[in-house]
Amino acid sequence: MNKDFDRWNKVKKETNIEEPRLYTVREIWWCRLGANVGSEQDGSERLFLRPVVIARAFGPDICLILPLTASEQKHPLRISVGDVQGRQATALLSQMRIIDTRRLVEKVGFMDKQAFTELKKALKDLF
Repeated sequence: MNKDFDRWNKVKKETNIEEPRLYTVREIWWCRLGANVGSEQDGSERLFLRPVVIARAFGPDICLILPLTASEQKHPLRISVGDVQGRQATALLSQMRIIDTRRLVEKVGFMDKQAFTELKKALKDLF
Protein backbone atom coordinates (compact mmCIF):
# COMPACT_ATOMS: atom_id res chain seq x y z
CA MET A 1 0.00 0.00 0.00
CA ASN A 2 1.34 3.42 -0.96
CA LYS A 3 1.17 5.96 1.83
CA ASP A 4 1.14 9.67 1.08
CA PHE A 5 3.88 10.77 3.46
CA ASP A 6 4.43 14.02 1.55
CA ARG A 7 0.81 15.13 1.96
CA TRP A 8 0.90 14.06 5.64
CA ASN A 9 4.02 16.17 6.15
CA LYS A 10 2.10 19.25 4.92
CA VAL A 11 -0.83 18.52 7.25
CA LYS A 12 1.61 17.90 10.12
CA LYS A 13 3.29 21.28 9.58
CA GLU A 14 -0.12 23.00 9.68
CA THR A 15 -1.07 21.03 12.80
CA ASN A 16 2.14 22.04 14.57
CA ILE A 17 1.31 25.77 14.46
CA GLU A 18 -2.18 25.33 15.98
CA GLU A 19 -2.97 25.89 19.64
CA PRO A 20 -3.14 22.89 22.01
CA ARG A 21 -6.67 21.63 22.72
CA LEU A 22 -8.38 21.40 26.09
CA TYR A 23 -9.40 17.80 26.73
CA THR A 24 -10.65 15.45 29.41
CA VAL A 25 -9.95 11.77 29.98
CA ARG A 26 -12.71 9.52 28.55
CA GLU A 27 -13.47 11.90 25.68
CA ILE A 28 -13.67 10.65 22.11
CA TRP A 29 -12.11 12.91 19.46
CA TRP A 30 -11.35 12.93 15.78
CA CYS A 31 -7.55 12.99 15.74
CA ARG A 32 -4.91 13.58 13.06
CA LEU A 33 -2.96 10.33 13.39
CA GLY A 34 -1.17 10.78 10.11
CA ALA A 35 0.49 8.41 7.67
CA ASN A 36 2.60 6.02 9.70
CA VAL A 37 5.14 3.29 9.15
CA GLY A 38 4.11 -0.29 8.36
CA SER A 39 1.30 -1.65 10.54
CA GLU A 40 1.03 1.44 12.76
CA GLN A 41 -2.54 2.77 12.72
CA ASP A 42 -3.04 5.55 10.18
CA GLY A 43 -5.58 8.29 9.94
CA SER A 44 -7.60 8.43 6.74
CA GLU A 45 -8.98 10.90 4.26
CA ARG A 46 -7.61 14.34 3.51
CA LEU A 47 -6.66 15.23 7.11
CA PHE A 48 -5.51 11.72 8.14
CA LEU A 49 -8.25 11.50 10.78
CA ARG A 50 -9.26 8.60 13.03
CA PRO A 51 -11.46 8.57 16.12
CA VAL A 52 -9.58 8.07 19.40
CA VAL A 53 -10.43 7.84 23.08
CA ILE A 54 -8.30 9.76 25.58
CA ALA A 55 -7.12 7.19 28.11
CA ARG A 56 -4.83 9.27 30.33
CA ALA A 57 -3.73 12.86 30.79
CA PHE A 58 -0.03 13.71 31.08
CA GLY A 59 -0.40 17.48 31.24
CA PRO A 60 -2.18 20.25 29.39
CA ASP A 61 -0.60 19.44 25.99
CA ILE A 62 0.04 15.67 26.02
CA CYS A 63 -2.19 12.64 26.50
CA LEU A 64 -2.35 8.89 25.93
CA ILE A 65 -4.87 7.90 23.26
CA LEU A 66 -6.25 4.66 21.89
CA PRO A 67 -7.26 4.66 18.21
CA LEU A 68 -10.75 3.32 17.51
CA THR A 69 -11.99 1.07 14.73
CA ALA A 70 -15.39 -0.04 13.50
CA SER A 71 -13.91 -3.35 12.36
CA GLU A 72 -15.69 -6.33 13.90
CA GLN A 73 -12.53 -8.43 13.98
CA LYS A 74 -12.21 -10.15 17.37
CA HIS A 75 -8.89 -9.91 19.24
CA PRO A 76 -7.91 -9.79 22.94
CA LEU A 77 -6.35 -6.35 22.38
CA ARG A 78 -9.59 -4.89 20.97
CA ILE A 79 -11.98 -3.61 23.64
CA SER A 80 -15.53 -2.47 22.88
CA VAL A 81 -16.20 1.21 23.57
CA GLY A 82 -19.82 1.18 22.43
CA ASP A 83 -21.49 3.46 19.90
CA VAL A 84 -19.43 6.22 18.30
CA GLN A 85 -21.37 8.37 15.85
CA GLY A 86 -23.79 5.57 15.01
CA ARG A 87 -21.22 2.77 14.68
CA GLN A 88 -20.05 0.18 17.18
CA ALA A 89 -16.38 0.83 17.89
CA THR A 90 -13.49 -0.95 19.56
CA ALA A 91 -10.31 0.52 21.03
CA LEU A 92 -7.03 -0.83 19.65
CA LEU A 93 -4.92 -1.40 22.76
CA SER A 94 -1.95 -2.50 20.65
CA GLN A 95 -1.91 0.94 18.97
CA MET A 96 -1.91 3.16 22.08
CA ARG A 97 0.32 6.20 21.83
CA ILE A 98 1.18 9.54 23.33
CA ILE A 99 0.11 12.56 21.28
CA ASP A 100 0.30 16.32 21.47
CA THR A 101 -3.21 17.73 21.82
CA ARG A 102 -2.75 19.82 18.66
CA ARG A 103 -3.54 16.57 16.80
CA LEU A 104 -7.08 16.62 18.26
CA VAL A 105 -9.55 18.10 15.78
CA GLU A 106 -13.14 17.71 16.98
CA LYS A 107 -14.65 16.26 20.14
CA VAL A 108 -17.26 13.58 19.41
CA GLY A 109 -18.41 12.89 22.96
CA PHE A 110 -17.61 10.77 26.01
CA MET A 111 -17.07 7.07 26.39
CA ASP A 112 -19.54 5.37 28.76
CA LYS A 113 -18.14 5.29 32.34
CA GLN A 114 -18.57 1.52 32.79
CA ALA A 115 -16.99 0.76 29.40
CA PHE A 116 -14.12 3.13 30.25
CA THR A 117 -13.54 1.32 33.56
CA GLU A 118 -13.29 -1.97 31.65
CA LEU A 119 -10.92 -0.36 29.15
CA LYS A 120 -8.63 0.89 31.95
CA LYS A 121 -8.60 -2.59 33.49
CA ALA A 122 -7.60 -4.12 30.15
CA LEU A 123 -4.79 -1.55 29.83
CA LYS A 124 -3.50 -2.36 33.32
CA ASP A 125 -3.60 -6.09 32.52
CA LEU A 126 -1.19 -5.46 29.61
CA PHE A 127 1.55 -4.61 32.07
